[in-house]
Amino acid sequence: MLVTLVHHTPDPEQAVALAARLCYSPVTIGDLRERISGGDIRGFLEKILSLGHHSVLEHASFTFGIEGISRVTTHQLVRHRIASFSQQSQRYVSHKEKFDVVVPPSIAADREMSGKFAALIGEVHRLYGEMVEKGIPAEDARYVLPNAAETKILVTMNARELFHFFRLRCCERAQWEIRAMAVEMLKLVKDVAPVIFEKAGPSCLEGPCPEGALTCGKIQQVRAYFESIH
Repeated sequence: MLVTLVHHTPDPEQAVALAARLCYSPVTIGDLRERISGGDIRGFLEKILSLGHHSVLEHASFTFGIEGISRVTTHQLVRHRIASFSQQSQRYVSHKEKFDVVVPPSIAADREMSGKFAALIGEVHRLYGEMVEKGIPAEDARYVLPNAAETKILVTMNARELFHFFRLRCCERAQWEIRAMAVEMLKLVKDVAPVIFEKAGPSCLEGPCPEGALTCGKIQQVRAYFESIH
């Protein structure tokens, strides 16, 4: 898996601070920009976020390039509706060469199941290639491709939606692959907007576990891990 931050709002924390200041100030936007550039952005953002004024976070957006993930994960990812997605098409990108797959650690750790998994993927590739050679359109041959097939996707979310995404997908109860992806995304945005995302992560960072009887039971370890991410 490779996760990169390919684009983001220039100076996202200044953009959010400007939007927040505008809500409470009678002066022009130009004057506000000058005041903010020399002001204490950290202190102001911390105050705004503590008050729950999260709508201003929507003025900062982040675009990620994600490669080497399975369609199992992208099927989960696109359920986050306040986002934009562009995914590699199996209709137009033909897998004439053997397609790559994501192998779950639980399967990779079992020699027998790992061998059967590899054999099945090999047979799927053989059948896919045979179909394409006989004139079956790639858009129809793709029906035999597995959820394990690797894909690439561009994802754009604003900061407010990212907070929601991290609450759900950084949780220990999230599926392992999308959780690993979410953690990498969090590390990247913390580099460019450390104040905004200082407290971002799973829901249990700032309150009780919302999973009830299904809790992972590791709340202290989880908090310590996310506090270590800078």
